[in-house]
Amino acid sequence: MKETLITPAGLARLSEELEQLKASGRREIAERLRNAISTDADASANSDYLAAREEQALLEFKIARLEQQLDAARVAEPDAGNGVVDLGERVRLRDLDTGARHEYELVGALEADPGAGRISVEAPFGRAILGRRRGEIVVVEAPIGQLRVRITGIEAAAGGRPVRRRSYKKRRDVRRGTGASV
Repeated sequence: MKETLITPAGLARLSEELEQLKASGRREIAERLRNAISTDADASANSDYLAAREEQALLEFKIARLEQQLDAARVAEPDAGNGVVDLGERVRLRDLDTGARHEYELVGALEADPGAGRISVEAPFGRAILGRRRGEIVVVEAPIGQLRVRITGIEAAAGGRPVRRRSYKKRRDVRRGTGASV
């Protein structure tokens, strides 16, 4: 399996899901199997037992697949100070055709969830905004046609500080009335 990038938050989410499947998922299946066996003398003819066994096989497959994906994952930390869109950062966009504003987190393929605002860097939209700077206009070919968006903001995801460009213009400190440059 090829190496896949993942954010620290995504690694935590998937690790938590794996532990939940191993603990409570397996416990629930074992309980269903015990109940199914206790109600019928012939387990091979018991439909509840057979359904629980099938569900157990699916659960074990999901656990094995998740473990394999996590083993092949490499955690990528965003570089909040570089001023470009990186994996693990939140991006605010404005659709130039409709004026609608959107906010997405750029994540690895394993943790993508467009409904929750997490876009994969391997998706066409993610590839288009990766490495771009605030203020740039990005054109993305989508199944519904061309999308034109302007990047209006970049910030660290998960409660980090916003990424801002430094202004090197001198300004007066009006609050203190000192007239000193800041």
